[in-house]
Amino acid sequence: MLLPTTLTALAAAIVINIWLSIRIGRLRTSEKISVGDGGHELLGRRMRAQLNFAENVPLVLLMVAGIELAGKGGVWLLPVAALFVLGRVAHGIGMDGGSMGWGRSAGTLITMLTQLGLAIVAVLIVAQVM
Repeated sequence: MLLPTTLTALAAAIVINIWLSIRIGRLRTSEKISVGDGGHELLGRRMRAQLNFAENVPLVLLMVAGIELAGKGGVWLLPVAALFVLGRVAHGIGMDGGSMGWGRSAGTLITMLTQLGLAIVAVLIVAQVM
């Protein structure tokens, strides 16, 4: 079975993960820090942004895939997944702080609301099946 929403969101997540890695790598190179964050605040923030990404994205993608496999995705699921992906970008940028620091809060809120909404949908799907 083809899972177009899941595959699209997964492709976007991979690109974002690469982008987060490149941001860390460039900073590591410019600051000559090979391992850890070397006490460099911005590097620590960027590393944490990527770890936060790795903590949250798999759960959402699993939920999106489960909803698609249940045949309940419909036209609403792709925009929800797209909003989630944009939230992850906002969070990554916001973790740098400064004038874009609002992105961290916005990304966190979007992530949590997406997770909660998808969890509610999943429970409703199961309740209809049983």
